Amino acid sequence: MWPWLLPLNWTFVRSALTSQESPASRCEPCGSGIYRHFESKSAILVALFDRTIDDLLADEAATMEANQDLDETLERLIAAQVEFVVRDRALAQVYHNEIRNLPDEDRVRLRRKQRRYVEEWVHVVREIHGGLDDATARALVHAAISAIQSSLFHNVGLPEERQRDILARAAKAVLAPGPHA
Repeated sequence: MWPWLLPLNWTFVRSALTSQESPASRCEPCGSGIYRHFESKSAILVALFDRTIDDLLADEAATMEANQDLDETLERLIAAQVEFVVRDRALAQVYHNEIRNLPDEDRVRLRRKQRRYVEEWVHVVREIHGGLDDATARALVHAAISAIQSSLFHNVGLPEERQRDILARAAKAVLAPGPHA
């Protein structure tokens, strides 16, 4: 879409897009040139969020195709979500805080993509835990993803590798076999 978006510093993006100032005023090298590509702050966010969710969906699809073992598939889905949250923390924070402020049409479309992402997890969890109904599996998946994303709004000072390990273990514990029914 816009390849120049990839190297953006997400700390800049978060501070620029969550402030009341124009993003262009915060972007010293490009100034108002950012609006040659985007009409508004919302348009910038939509482009970033579309690309992010599309990347998550593509990674998820590759994981689903490459793995026959369901436990390994779930492990890789968890690892990918953990990596996204740790690597792109600022972007994930902006998404969490700003999704509800987007134009209705964009918000609905992005939420639909997000639900598609979650549904693949639900499918895997139901296959692993034979007797789970959709609603229970979905609740468990949301709880696992929430456990991963719990690190977005506080910094406990852990090295990234340790944080990855803890978040992955927390998600696995939520999804572990047990009395979920």
